[in-house]
Amino acid sequence: MPAAITLSDLSFALPDGRVLFSELNISFIPERTGLIGRNGTGKSTLLKLITGELSPSAGKITISGTTGVLRQALEPQPGETVADLFAVREDLARLARIEAGNGSEEDFAAADWTLPARFAEAVAKSGLAASPETPLAELSCGQRTRAALAALLFAAPDFLLLDEPTNNLDREGRAAVAELLAGWRGGAIVVSHDRELLEGMDAIVELTSLGARRYGGGWGAYEARKAMELAAAEHDLADAERQLDETRSKAQLAAERKARRDGAGARKAAKGGMPRILLGAQKRRAEATAGDQHKLSERLTGEAEEAAGEARAKIEVLQKMKVSLPPTGLPPGRTVLVLKDIVAGYDAARPVLRGLAAEVRGAERIALSGPNGSGKSTLLKVITGALAPQSGEARVEVPFVLLDQDVSLLRRQDTILENFRRLNPKADENACRASLARFRFRAGAALQIVGSLSGGEKLRAGLAAVLGGASPPQLLILDEPTNHLDIESLE
Repeated sequence: MPAAITLSDLSFALPDGRVLFSELNISFIPERTGLIGRNGTGKSTLLKLITGELSPSAGKITISGTTGVLRQALEPQPGETVADLFAVREDLARLARIEAGNGSEEDFAAADWTLPARFAEAVAKSGLAASPETPLAELSCGQRTRAALAALLFAAPDFLLLDEPTNNLDREGRAAVAELLAGWRGGAIVVSHDRELLEGMDAIVELTSLGARRYGGGWGAYEARKAMELAAAEHDLADAERQLDETRSKAQLAAERKARRDGAGARKAAKGGMPRILLGAQKRRAEATAGDQHKLSERLTGEAEEAAGEARAKIEVLQKMKVSLPPTGLPPGRTVLVLKDIVAGYDAARPVLRGLAAEVRGAERIALSGPNGSGKSTLLKVITGALAPQSGEARVEVPFVLLDQDVSLLRRQDTILENFRRLNPKADENACRASLARFRFRAGAALQIVGSLSGGEKLRAGLAAVLGGASPPQLLILDEPTNHLDIESLE
């Protein structure tokens, strides 16, 4: 049977009752499929349902073939090496025993002599310089992602399940992921907001509040088709709403004409110019005609409302995020940050940063770039005081906030609103609600528990808590701020 993953009437609800999706029906075949959608639509959850990590609220998942998963975050265990990630530690140890002359009959029987060459090839394709003995803890987040992807390709499953594979990677690493996927001939479901990576997909599946929709081709083809669909849907909705307005206007006009006729008849009857029996017959005919007109108006209005509802249902209700930030009050020439001869790292014998010196003045926007493992996150930890330098001095002279990739300034057990009030203690309830609404956390959405949010929603909540108050920090430090954000939020 050919490899395939089929979702039949699939539904899933969060523990708080919020429905992520319902009655999804879609199949994935051996092709590269980009899975896209706004933050919170359930993309990562869908991968966890496919792997069996979560159980659906309703519906069925049928899998023909094997799957391999790449997670968004890889936390190494003590002593874990690259060989452990590839699940080849014992196999390599067996070959080492044989080569040392200590191999048993069982070792010779189970030996895979192609393993070292296949391992080296997989690591080289990922662009990673590592041996089987390299501890995972010594690798940066981006290097661990490369190693995990290489291990996944090494296992050669029928389907790759990749959750944000280019997060934490430098440009060279992202190019390596794209190149690896370009050469992949099995199935792949890739959750991503990386438009360059999505351009190389064979198909795009979009998750929205309306369900799942498949589009053939990569990102460019999806964007063009989506624009055409949206324009057509908006045209149909405008026609339906115009027809509804016309129907309601006609019904109102008919009711007003009837009221005028009834008034004229009542005035004529009051003058006594018509026999009572004729007046009664005329009244009954008028009431019958009015009843028929009322039923007709109700039917036509109902049909017009139904047509408008159907047209409206084809357009997803989107809440655009547009934020106006209050001034920070930072004087143009004020010293913000001073770094003097910084030497820092996690191993005193091998510091990552050596003799680093810099000074930041006034309202500057500075991009900190460099390949994975060059010490970008280490420098941010030194600046914020999370890591003491081995020598030198780091001094921040204005109020600052760090938004890291885990948005650790937010308490996971608290609601978004509770976190906002804790970080902005001078803001009253109305100010808190208004600020959160600007970041698309309106009404009940502000009462969501932070621990239940998707990665993108959590970062947006962190931005709201930091930038939504009356006095934003004069220094904002962002560590990979676009990781986990949907494309609309990226823009």
